[in-house]
This record gives sequence, C-alpha cells and structure tokens, in this order.
Amino acid sequence: MATIEKTIEVYAPIRTAYNQWTQFEEFPTFMEGVKDVKQLDDTHLHWVAEIGGVREEWDAEITDQRPDERIAWMSTSGPANSGVVTFQRLDDEMTRIVVEMDWQPEGMRESAGAALGLDERRVEGDLERFREMIERRGAETGSWRGDV
Repeated sequence: MATIEKTIEVYAPIRTAYNQWTQFEEFPTFMEGVKDVKQLDDTHLHWVAEIGGVREEWDAEITDQRPDERIAWMSTSGPANSGVVTFQRLDDEMTRIVVEMDWQPEGMRESAGAALGLDERRVEGDLERFREMIERRGAETGSWRGDV
C-alpha cells in the first residue's frame, strides 16, 4: 500500500474551502487524470480516471464527513484507495488543507510510479490547482453541509 500526505495553505475562509471541496463533480477541473466524478447520493461517488495511461473506474463511499473539519472515504470497487481530507482554520482568511491517502498500486507501471514519487507529485499539483481555483474565484460554486 502506498501512502501520500500533502498539505497546502489557501487564502480562503475555512467554510469556502470546505464547501468547494464538497463539489466532487468539479474535481476534474483541478485533479490531473480525473476524467469524471458522479455523485450518486450523499455518500457514494463513481470515479473515472486515467492512471499511468490506463482508464480506471471505481466507486467510493464517504465514511465520515463533518462540515469545515474533514471528509474521509474508501473505495468500494476497483482500485483500492482510502483517505481523509482535513480542513484547519488558520485565521479568518486562511485555511490549511491536509490530504492523507492510501492506495494500492496495481501492476509494474503504477508500482514504479509510486516508487518514483509520481503519485505524490500528482496530489501536490492537484492541491496547487485547487488553491489557484478557489483563490481566483474567491467563492465556492456550491456546498453540501451534511454530516456523515
């Protein structure tokens, strides 16, 4: 199992950063390789991505969600992955986002990519693009404030 932990600080109130992160269907706009995310209901998502040049599909379940604090998930089909995104208020206008993720590389290509740190760089790039998007917009495009 490969483990990734990445942190970024964004110039946005915690509520804005969290609310935007709950807009899962917009993930392809800032996540490299993610082609489509469909929210099936409050706790289930269907993902389509290209990983190492190979199309992958999987379902995930949100296992813990607390507004302005955290969103945790685990895959229920397809490639094994799980993790948590936490949101930490730094002040009224700054938020720290921490992504912790475990995933199981499949095959030689994914294992080599993980060994070279390509997966960590991808997550780091995704967080940078998220920061650019939320800071440029200055507001979230929607929100879901429920608890799971």
